[in-house]
Amino acid sequence: MEYLKAFLIGGALCAVGQILIDKTNLTPARILTAYVVAGVLLGAVGLYEPFAKWAGAGATVPLTGFGNLLSKGVREAVEEKGLLGAFTGGLTASAGGICAAVFFGLVMALCFRSRDKS
Repeated sequence: MEYLKAFLIGGALCAVGQILIDKTNLTPARILTAYVVAGVLLGAVGLYEPFAKWAGAGATVPLTGFGNLLSKGVREAVEEKGLLGAFTGGLTASAGGICAAVFFGLVMALCFRSRDKS
């Protein structure tokens, strides 16, 4: 049941993004940025954490979960280090995910060759 809920919630978030791509003039980059900002805002006001606990990986894996992680990291770092935490907290909290994305991007770039579609 937990897997089904995560699949449905994550799929719904992705479906909303796809609908925005298909039905509006927004670029995919703007939609992705809006997802991250929405996660930051919902995390900052304390609404995303209960949603993520209920939805599981369906809410923590998409970009909204990344935004929530950034806001949570900033909040904890500001409590610990003061104003300096506002600049370092988000990167500290998300460093593992960022490193994994860069590492696997490098591995895929070494494994595959890009070519012209024409």
